[in-house]
Amino acid sequence: MDILIDNKSGAPIYDQIYTQIKAQIISGALREDELLPSIRNLAKDLRISVITTKRAYDELEREGFIYTVAGKGCFVAAKNVELLREENLKKIEEHMEEIVKLAASCNLSREELVHMFQYIMEGSE
Repeated sequence: MDILIDNKSGAPIYDQIYTQIKAQIISGALREDELLPSIRNLAKDLRISVITTKRAYDELEREGFIYTVAGKGCFVAAKNVELLREENLKKIEEHMEEIVKLAASCNLSREELVHMFQYIMEGSE
């Protein structure tokens, strides 16, 4: 499992860990029932506080991405299709908001934007 901490990023370290592990689970890089590094080992490897790592794991567990087995560790949870769908819808909305901003900066009309989208959709079929 690869996790990179960017000290120059404005994002808190626990959030960087949470986001990267979540992305690896969603992408399939981390598979269902795969054992994650222990909280202590990950903290040691990243040279950060155990509390910071625990916070990231707690957040992942709260959202259903991982589960804990007492005495054994934390594992990747089975993918919740509805949860993944919501995650992807959120990403699509963010991209669409960016598209709208870019279109406005280019004085693109709604019709031109829709036409571009239809053209792209036809090309992907």
